[in-house]
Amino acid sequence: MSESRFQERYEDFKSALARLEEGLSIETNDSIIFDGVIQRFEFTFELSWKVLKDYLEYKGIQVKTPRDSIKKAFETEIISDGDSWIDMMIDRNKTSHIYDETEARAIYKKIKDYHIHLLRELREKLESMT
Repeated sequence: MSESRFQERYEDFKSALARLEEGLSIETNDSIIFDGVIQRFEFTFELSWKVLKDYLEYKGIQVKTPRDSIKKAFETEIISDGDSWIDMMIDRNKTSHIYDETEARAIYKKIKDYHIHLLRELREKLESMT
């Protein structure tokens, strides 16, 4: 894995995170906004684990799955809370199969109250490492 590939993915991750933050900044009770935020969370999470994978591979650590990437990122102190990252991954997997508005709103709340902080922390950590 080249540094340029990592940098490219990192820029994509930062852009996706900015769009997620933009969605979360809208104070509303509109289900369309909730759906949009959940969609933005999905692709931000996908980029987050892939940027972790790219960074780890650039450093010579081979990983294949989101769970492996999270585990190794925690072991190498790129992320500080592996359990919360696993919880975020589980929520991401649930979002593909949400048909219940109550469950969708519960995940939206977790994105807004918890997951966004983990994603921001990753952005800051990677910024300090590049």
